[in-house]
Amino acid sequence: MNAEKLAKTLVDLCAAQSRVLCVAESLTGGALADALVRVPGTSAVFHGGVVAYATPMKAKILGVNAHLLQERGAVDPEVAREMSRGALRLFEADIAIATTGVAGPKPQDGHPVGQVFVAVAGRFPDGRVLTRVAELSLEGDRGQIRALSVCNALQLAIEFVSSD
Repeated sequence: MNAEKLAKTLVDLCAAQSRVLCVAESLTGGALADALVRVPGTSAVFHGGVVAYATPMKAKILGVNAHLLQERGAVDPEVAREMSRGALRLFEADIAIATTGVAGPKPQDGHPVGQVFVAVAGRFPDGRVLTRVAELSLEGDRGQIRALSVCNALQLAIEFVSSD
C-alpha cells in the first residue's frame, strides 16, 4: 500500500462527488492529514483535522462519550466510531476518517501493540450518517504501525466513498 496513491484516489473521489473530507486522529498523530494535504488540489475537499492524542481530548474536542472512554479506554471500536462522527460535526464535513490504537512500543490498557481501529463516517443528503469501523492487527515497529494505519484508513475511506 502506498499512502500517496491512496490519498490521491480518495481526494479525486471526494472531488468528483463534491464531498468534503476531514480527519480525527490519535495514534497517527497528524500523519493521515499530512498524507491528504500532500495531494495537489486537496484544499477543494479537505476541511481539516484534529489530533486528539490524549484520551480526555477525545471527549472534550470530538464529543466522544466520557463514560465510554472511562469504561473501555481509547482503543475501542465505538471510540473510533464516535471520533469520526464528532469530526463530521466539528468540520461540517461529508466524510470523516478516525484512527485510534496502540502503535507501541508497549501495550496500552490491556491492548496489544498493533491493535488499531479505524472508522469512516459519512453524511448523506437525506440526513443519514453511516459509519464503518475496521479492526486492524498490525505488525512492525511504531513507525510501521502508524504508516500502515494511515494506509488502511485511506483504503477504508475509498471503499466507503466508492460504495455510495
